[in-house]
Amino acid sequence: MSDPVYAVLGGGCFWCLDAVLRDMKGVKSVIPGYAGGHTTNPTYEQVCTDTTGHAEVVKVIFDPEIMSYDDLLRIFFTLHNPTTLNRQGDDIGTQYRSCIFYTNDVQQQSALTIKKEIEEADIWGNPLVTEIAPLSTFWPAEEKHLNYYNNNPQTGYCAAVIAPKVVKMRKLFAERYR
Repeated sequence: MSDPVYAVLGGGCFWCLDAVLRDMKGVKSVIPGYAGGHTTNPTYEQVCTDTTGHAEVVKVIFDPEIMSYDDLLRIFFTLHNPTTLNRQGDDIGTQYRSCIFYTNDVQQQSALTIKKEIEEADIWGNPLVTEIAPLSTFWPAEEKHLNYYNNNPQTGYCAAVIAPKVVKMRKLFAERYR
């Protein structure tokens, strides 16, 4: 088995990405956090002010022999709406932007290629606005955000926003789940 590698992805609320990706085959762990901003070690409250420049992201540690980086990106582009600038549904602000933070030239080229593939397939009917940028620093979010959906299923946001995404993705990618 190969060593796990990681991807840093932002597609709106990190709770949604975490909930959908964590139980997929080949995914070793999902860590919510922040990237792409200018504040050192930001907190959730700071990021929510939309002044730190950070996006809510997840660091997805995965085994590329089971889940390729390209396939992870294809799932990512299905999981959120990559055509809405600085928002996902009612979540509005730069912290909710669609973004891929690459760690090397191979990830950068893959991100550009898969983004073009999704654009050419016209899945969303509008141009993609997903930012593709080098990862400078990933800041892990506070412990309470880890596995938020499974730990807080009774909250309104989890029931109204996250649960339908989980159901949709489990149907679309049933063969990818453990």
